[in-house]
Amino acid sequence: MDAPPLGLTLRATICVSLLVAVGCSTATVRVVDLTPPQQATMEVPEELLLDVGVEVFDPNVPESFDEQREANIIPEVRRAEGNYMAFFTKNLLQSTGNWGAVRVIPRETHAVDVVVSGTIHHSDGERMIVEVTVTDARGQQWFTREYETLASKYAYEDTIPPDIDPFQSTYRRIVDEMTMYVRALTPEQIQEIRTTAEMKFARDFSPDAFSTHVVEIEPGAYEVRRLPADDDPMLDRVRKVREREYLFIDTLDEYFDGFYREMYPSYQDWRSASYGEAIAYSNQREKARRKTMAGAVAIASGLLAQRSDNVATRYGGVVGVIGGATLAMQAIEDRAEAQLHAEVLQELGTSAEAEITPHTIDLENETLRLQGSVEAQYVELRRILRRIYFEEMGLEMPDDIAEEIAAEEAAKTKESEDELFDDVST
Repeated sequence: MDAPPLGLTLRATICVSLLVAVGCSTATVRVVDLTPPQQATMEVPEELLLDVGVEVFDPNVPESFDEQREANIIPEVRRAEGNYMAFFTKNLLQSTGNWGAVRVIPRETHAVDVVVSGTIHHSDGERMIVEVTVTDARGQQWFTREYETLASKYAYEDTIPPDIDPFQSTYRRIVDEMTMYVRALTPEQIQEIRTTAEMKFARDFSPDAFSTHVVEIEPGAYEVRRLPADDDPMLDRVRKVREREYLFIDTLDEYFDGFYREMYPSYQDWRSASYGEAIAYSNQREKARRKTMAGAVAIASGLLAQRSDNVATRYGGVVGVIGGATLAMQAIEDRAEAQLHAEVLQELGTSAEAEITPHTIDLENETLRLQGSVEAQYVELRRILRRIYFEEMGLEMPDDIAEEIAAEEAAKTKESEDELFDDVST
């Protein structure tokens, strides 16, 4: 079969390029997901319920200001979202009756049996992309998934209950996948997870006494080799320490709850306002991308056509170059319009920032910011609990722990001195 003439091929290429610029539209079905997560069908014995810690989601904010603007990220709003998403996930898990205590935790801890960690890859009123990893105390990773959800504009109407998030389907899928996994575990495996968590917590506080009870068989994977007696005084003391940590985390949970309720109206307004702008921005960037590609192909094809001996082909090439240049100019205009939408999103986020981010808590006679300071306070708590453990047991503190505590105290002292110096300078 003979190949088509050069002129016909070039004309066809130019036509296809112009069609690419127009693109094809597809209807995206968006619904408000009101489906509840899987509920416990019968009462689960307490010894078979696993305690869950949901870490504050990683806000994943780029360091570069230009990258932040390119991704339409308002750093403080994104950090607030990290708290919000963790608390919403915790509430949905707790509502199922499939778990023991479910708590938001500032950072990973061995005080819980299962840890849920998340990273925000994209978040605005129209689209949310998060990556979630669930790992148990043995180091067994249950799953790592990336979830992407498109919100419906109806999710922002006043008739939608406040316990239904516009991206409810993402949270429900996370919870349901965790439920499916835990239901596949045997009672022996559940007990193994609980025991491993307790022994790892004990080893943290008293390495000399519990280092041989649980061992790291490979990076991140743990195995219980032996257990202390139920009436072991050191184990009893460790359990009391763990209860104090639970008390602290439960206290924090009240503040996360307050933060969630205080943040929700402004956050919902920001997401609702940014919904249309996010869609327009995305569509405009896609139009610009298609036109840029099509314009480049049309110009290249048109220039190639000038080498033909056929007059009609050369004429078609001229048309292709002109058409390609027109598409390129339109692409520039589309990118400029997309930037306008991006700036509107920035303004929406900045205006919400003033209402969303200022949140302090009074804890232990000290006023703390909810984000970084909560984690710092949590580290401080564990330092104090370690010291109390050894003092109450009448034991000499191991050198490595004593050095770690001394280093933390020195860092805290320096931070206080720096703050005092800044105040004096001001």
